[in-house]
Amino acid sequence: MTTKAPVENGSNFRFSRTQWLILTVAAIGFLFDTYELLMTPLVLAPALSELLKVPVNHPDVTNWVGRVLWLTALCGGVFGLLGGWLIDRFGRKTVMMGSIFVYSFSPVCAGFSTDLTTLIFFRCTTFVGVCVEFVAAVTWLAELFPDKKMKELAIGWTQAFASVGGLLVTAMSSWIGYAVKEKWFPGLPVGDPGNSAWRYTLMTGLIPAIPIALLLPFVPESTVWRERRSLGTLKRPSFFEIFSPTLIRTTIVGSLLSACAYAAAFGTLQVTVTQGIPGLPTLREPSGKMADLGKQNKKMSADLANIPLDGDPSLLNKKINENLKAMGKINKEEIQPVRESVQFKQELGGLLGRILLAIGLTVIVSRRVLLWMFQVPGLVIIPLVWFYAFFNMPEQFGWGVFLAGVVIVAQFSYFGEYLPKAFPVHLRGTGGAFATNVGGRMFGTSAAFLTTSVIAPLVTSHAAQGEKVAVAAGIVGLSVFALGFILSFFLPEPPAEGHS
Repeated sequence: MTTKAPVENGSNFRFSRTQWLILTVAAIGFLFDTYELLMTPLVLAPALSELLKVPVNHPDVTNWVGRVLWLTALCGGVFGLLGGWLIDRFGRKTVMMGSIFVYSFSPVCAGFSTDLTTLIFFRCTTFVGVCVEFVAAVTWLAELFPDKKMKELAIGWTQAFASVGGLLVTAMSSWIGYAVKEKWFPGLPVGDPGNSAWRYTLMTGLIPAIPIALLLPFVPESTVWRERRSLGTLKRPSFFEIFSPTLIRTTIVGSLLSACAYAAAFGTLQVTVTQGIPGLPTLREPSGKMADLGKQNKKMSADLANIPLDGDPSLLNKKINENLKAMGKINKEEIQPVRESVQFKQELGGLLGRILLAIGLTVIVSRRVLLWMFQVPGLVIIPLVWFYAFFNMPEQFGWGVFLAGVVIVAQFSYFGEYLPKAFPVHLRGTGGAFATNVGGRMFGTSAAFLTTSVIAPLVTSHAAQGEKVAVAAGIVGLSVFALGFILSFFLPEPPAEGHS
């Protein structure tokens, strides 16, 4: 099967039936990339609470949130880089298909976790699948649409579906929470029946495997990759070549800018949703109740350790369990809905940002100016939202996160469009994977650990944990936006079309 050439008449053209099928597959892939990843801030706190057997506001949960986000990103970076080489070596479509199945089945396995190690392992394999799929998909699209205008439309608008995935997973998490409360689902053979929403949410990760399995046999492999391979003119990919004199600036600056974008997403947006929301002034009462119950449990746990061998610990254990259930109830009914609302607004902002990027691709020639369209407003939005609105306008904080989502998430689509153009055909997977996975997902996402475990503990000691995380998230966000703006002056414009 081959892709039909576009029909052009000045600015008028149309997509063929095969090209529409390609766009559908790509949109599904991008949608579920985000769906699978953004399960993490929605399920991680209740999952860690259950597996660690501590309250959701316990410092161990806070610390492990940052660690899990960083560990999954580290695995995604390492194996995503290998996946980029495989994309150049064995084909875009083949590797894309395999990666989608990896990230479809891994969340189901994570949903049956009975210990922290299992949960982390399958969240890591999920991240690996997503890291590989993103690079494979944007490379595949860039090579299936040789016309410049059609290519920009295809990559720009299909990536907008990534934010639809964020909206979908937020809505799904909310609905599952309600369904579990109403006992619509059968009991699971593992875990706490009253805290099974996070498990069911993870299991919905299987959904993308179904349409992809049905559609992928009917879409073609990259034409230029297939033809060069059949003619024997396709060079072998090399990790060292992306650091050659002609490509080293593109590789390093692209990787650092990608790291800044991911640092803002993970070190500012995601940790705020996961750990910062309980610090909002409007949630001080329920958060205070949870803190008091946690202190009671800490004292009773110390008392348990001092009970004589012939003593009866049953009353203390009963009270501890009652407090844990009360804390879970407060979190589920008062804090989690706010968390989901802010997450939803963040994804709405991300969707708008991707749409603005898709429009900008068609009217702004300079890729540096296009990047500034999101970086410059971010330098104002981040400090206003995290240093002022969080503490003084908590009811409007979600809309501040909406604006932050616009300027942060759009940059992911930016690099999805820029990187395939910046490297030659035989290095598009390798170069794109290095910039996105090593620079962005490995180093950039470590900002989550930096926010929760390094900067937050340094914030004023009398502040609540959520307030500390919010301040730390604002510091990280402003810092990486400033760094990204400086780096943008060194970003090379991509070579002319066809120069590869």
